[in-house]
Amino acid sequence: MDRTRPLTLLLAGVLAAGGIAALTSPVARAADTELARNGGFESGLDGWNCTAGSGAVVASPVHGGTKALQATPAGSDNARCAQTVTVKPNSTYTLSGWVRGSYVYLGASGTGSTDVSTWTQSAPDWQRLATTFTTGASTTSVTVYTHGWYGTGAYHADDLSLLGPGGDPVQIPGTPTGLTVTGAPTASTVPLSWNPVSGATAYHVYVDGARKATTAGTGATIGGLTPATSYDVQVSAANSAGESPKSPPVRATTADGGGGTPGGGLPAHALVGYLHASFANGSGYTRMVDVPDSWDVINLAFGEPTSVTSGDIRFRLCPAAECPNVESPEEFKAAIKAKQAAGKKVLISIGGQNGQVQLSTTAARDAFVTSVSEIIDEYGLDGLDIDFEGHSLSLQTGDTDFRNPTSPVIVHLIQAVRTLKARYGEDFVLTMAPETFFVQLGYQYYGSGPWGGQDPRAGAYLPVIHALRDDLTLLHVQDYNSGPVMGLDNQYHSMGGADFHIAMTDMLLTGFPVAGNTERFFPALRPDQVAIGLPASPQAGNGHTAPAEVAKALDCLTRNTGCGSYRTHGTWPGLRGLMTWSINWDRYNDWQFSRNFDAYPWN
Repeated sequence: MDRTRPLTLLLAGVLAAGGIAALTSPVARAADTELARNGGFESGLDGWNCTAGSGAVVASPVHGGTKALQATPAGSDNARCAQTVTVKPNSTYTLSGWVRGSYVYLGASGTGSTDVSTWTQSAPDWQRLATTFTTGASTTSVTVYTHGWYGTGAYHADDLSLLGPGGDPVQIPGTPTGLTVTGAPTASTVPLSWNPVSGATAYHVYVDGARKATTAGTGATIGGLTPATSYDVQVSAANSAGESPKSPPVRATTADGGGGTPGGGLPAHALVGYLHASFANGSGYTRMVDVPDSWDVINLAFGEPTSVTSGDIRFRLCPAAECPNVESPEEFKAAIKAKQAAGKKVLISIGGQNGQVQLSTTAARDAFVTSVSEIIDEYGLDGLDIDFEGHSLSLQTGDTDFRNPTSPVIVHLIQAVRTLKARYGEDFVLTMAPETFFVQLGYQYYGSGPWGGQDPRAGAYLPVIHALRDDLTLLHVQDYNSGPVMGLDNQYHSMGGADFHIAMTDMLLTGFPVAGNTERFFPALRPDQVAIGLPASPQAGNGHTAPAEVAKALDCLTRNTGCGSYRTHGTWPGLRGLMTWSINWDRYNDWQFSRNFDAYPWN
């Protein structure tokens, strides 16, 4: 449905299409059987999948038995709970169920003929809904579902039923074979693959006997593991009939974590800033030698590609016509060495608002590695900052598991960064500066979604962060230039105050189910890997946060004081620090941002 249309018009459309069926249904014929699995929810949510984790089983109110479904719409999710049922072609079926609540829908899709739905505008007590449909000539399965409406309260459903001729019985798939560890495990992840099993619609991966992941493909990267630890991993195959026995265990051992932060050498609490080295941007040019000692990590903005898909990255100092006080390349390099001698890290930042980078081919991937290496070597830099914005990263349709990405621009970026890391060793500093749209929005949406229609960029940084978490020195999400984002409290938070930074940072340090799928959980990052990204001045970007609000956010996250209405899921005194756009804008604003950072009592 088009959610921009008025609700009354939407409902009128359903009426015109014959969406409301009679409250009585035809008497079941002798050949009809009950096809809905666990329609009374007596076995919990077994057999049912609810979007965004919206469904739960409750003991009251119930229509029959001892349990019923309670599903709660939130934000743009309508709390759709569904299951796929095997049917026969050219056959008639009756779908019915009991519901309570406002704007509750019951329907069937994938019928091969005319999909049907029925709804009630208001059911303060249990009300029966029923509808019928006829399958198409080649239809062997349909999806039955119930859902609520955006912005309304929770609804209840119970005793859902699908009566009609039973389809060919689905057999439990066989046990997977060929389970193997593919590639080298990292300190916290193990890559796995196995052979496909006929009839399987999903595979469950077990680590030391506990289910760790579920995927539709024949491979997965299991994360959240302990360094230098051996695990027994197994896999089973599943479909609507049930789950196969687990495969024989395979021993997998994670790598030694080394006991330190990748690209270490930073102070316990660090200040990160971007230096407009290739342009002025209204804030004026700041020479490298004039950057105050407050800054622990200096990201050179920006290395940009020769074209969007070339992967060929170039970096040049600001032209003298734009920046009259620009230093010479020799002076610039000498100033970098002086900063490094003082314990500072200087990185090349790739991308930015105008530098779209799409590594859609292996040639672009290889060009990226070569050209970035040349920049690092020429200027003697400490590492790389990935600041891909706009349309640089997106997920192809069907790429739904952040743990096992398949989109070329994602896969090639991961491969390129790993190659650079291997080339420069353990001291290589890797940072990332994604926008909230590409990270925290993944709590609600991931890519184009299971039914398509969503922005394919939603959450697109998550597979990159996850794959490189053992190599990642710092993640500093841009908590600015952002729309409202839902936090772990299922409330929307808006930029510009302490609340936004608390909620967004809590998500990174707690972890969250991606697109509400609890079986696809993005694990928490370590506190020393996380910094908060903010604008240095009101001119630097939308969402500038006053110094007092910044201090309030730090107090909440590191001391659990002054948190306001949001309740964090932990306290993290080891939070690494702050990032800002930019050093130049901070100078423009009389160094307010860095002076406040220096004055904050971390201990």
